[in-house]
Amino acid sequence: MTTTRHVVLNVPDVSCNHCKAAIESAVSRLPGIARVEVEIATKSVAVDLDAAGDLGAVKAAIEDEGYPVAGEHEFAL
Repeated sequence: MTTTRHVVLNVPDVSCNHCKAAIESAVSRLPGIARVEVEIATKSVAVDLDAAGDLGAVKAAIEDEGYPVAGEHEFAL
């Protein structure tokens, strides 16, 4: 059985569709990413990672696009 992690990251600089597209594109290319969705209104990035997913790599990919990660919340699925 594969364990999936659901993490929501607080990314306060998300403000437009360009931000959304840049982050979703960068994160979706990483191994182990089952789903990524940026919500502009809540300034958050929801990510589902399988066992191969690396949360540190997700944060680094977002920050490499120019959007600092300010916090995270992990939820059990």
